[in-house]
Amino acid sequence: MTAGSAAMYQAMTTMGLAAESGYKGRIKLEGDPKGASVLILGAGLAGMTAALELRQAGYKVKILEYNNRAGGRNWTVRGGDTFSELGGGKQTCEFEEGLYVNLGPWRIPYHHNGLLDYCKRLGVKLEPFQQINHNAFLHSSTAFGGKPQRVRDIKTDFQGHTSELLAKVAQKGKLEGDVTKEDQEMLLEALKSWGALDKDYAYAKGLTSAEYRGYEKDPGGGLGAAPVPGDPIGLSDILKSKLWGSLANFALYEFQTTMFQPVGGMGKVGEAFAKEVGDLITFNAKVTKIDQDEKGVTVTYEDTTKPGAMQEASADWCICTIPLTILSQIEVKVSGAMQAAIAAVPYASSVKVGLQFKRRFWEEDDLIFGGVSYTDLPITQISYPSTGFNMTGKGVLLGCYTWNGPNSYEFTALSPQDRVKRAVEYGSQIHPQYKDEFENGVSWAWHRSPYTLGCAGDWTEEARHEHYDNLCQLDGRIMLAGEHASYIPAWQEGAILSALNAIGRLHKRVLQG
Repeated sequence: MTAGSAAMYQAMTTMGLAAESGYKGRIKLEGDPKGASVLILGAGLAGMTAALELRQAGYKVKILEYNNRAGGRNWTVRGGDTFSELGGGKQTCEFEEGLYVNLGPWRIPYHHNGLLDYCKRLGVKLEPFQQINHNAFLHSSTAFGGKPQRVRDIKTDFQGHTSELLAKVAQKGKLEGDVTKEDQEMLLEALKSWGALDKDYAYAKGLTSAEYRGYEKDPGGGLGAAPVPGDPIGLSDILKSKLWGSLANFALYEFQTTMFQPVGGMGKVGEAFAKEVGDLITFNAKVTKIDQDEKGVTVTYEDTTKPGAMQEASADWCICTIPLTILSQIEVKVSGAMQAAIAAVPYASSVKVGLQFKRRFWEEDDLIFGGVSYTDLPITQISYPSTGFNMTGKGVLLGCYTWNGPNSYEFTALSPQDRVKRAVEYGSQIHPQYKDEFENGVSWAWHRSPYTLGCAGDWTEEARHEHYDNLCQLDGRIMLAGEHASYIPAWQEGAILSALNAIGRLHKRVLQG
């Protein structure tokens, strides 16, 4: 999410996009299910979480998966991978060995306790993911002559100027009645420290502000080693640039440090789950019908490697993790309330572009080691790799990540190759080295994904109020799970928590007989 204001954060919280994980520890499915069987639809993280726990509890489990791989949206693309999207766009990744891009989820907040626990349990090694890098860029095509500004400069100068203004108000006694005189004095000292103000409570060019925003000439050694402070950017210029809006991306709860990523790509999580439950998965299984009666559930599916070859799978119960965009087009025998809930949730549009370059110029030329740069250009952001620091050789950037809105739909309408081309053109406005250093790239538009038709459930507050509980109910012998059935949509944590909640309730129902 690239929210740029407190108002957007409030809206995200309302819709569940910034909610805290409700993970309370590993689930305990105690009691004998007496040979009950469960058919799971989808081998994403929700489906595989359910399969892992249910089998350990004594259930007979089978998974049907549309793709020829496990993981669903948990997907890392490496050199040699070939994939196609709706519309016929076929790509073969040409990244050098060891390089990759996460076209699905790419970072893990420290408070996503469920996912972190499964990573620990399954042996998935993690490393820090850098969201904030004070030396990355904030860019506006209409401000500062289109020249990117360092996050550090905008953040420190904006903070300094606002601290000076508040200090002036406090000094004039305008806060009397709101804070005590003693608190007012402490507030002034706090503002001096927080805002890098001088002895006169002014934010100005000098060694004090330079200790926070950096120097025009850094301290050195020997003769001529004295540092030279830089000139702060004026408050009016910062306000007019609107670059301050992007600072929220570093303060939001879901993006606060420490964030993590699996060593070798996010796909390592899906691979670790598949190592545990892969023997339960039937791949290339396109579900076409879900039926149920008082005795069990029967699912009709097509083997996509043999078009027209229809098969059936049956079980006592069914956990369906198929995205609602797909499920709404399948014949499903559930109540009218659940049918309405399935049809009520549109999916967000998202596009990602991974770009390989001849060298890690962002480190060598710009001293940007990890982190994210934000821009008002259609690519919206550039994420620098949080691994392989200070090494020679090639590197891969996430050169575009859109989320809903005109930019996302515009990129979705382009061919994969044209998306890559546009990402290079736009990115060169921030990093001129792009055009000389670019080698190859891949892209993925999630609304063209044949197994999701979108990135993630895009709930509104009204839709949640009317349909969420109906979506999550055990409807006869069928229960839904996935990020769409959580208050943390678009995050893997939501998928895992949804699955755990579903199987916990299902297990209670089974024990009741």
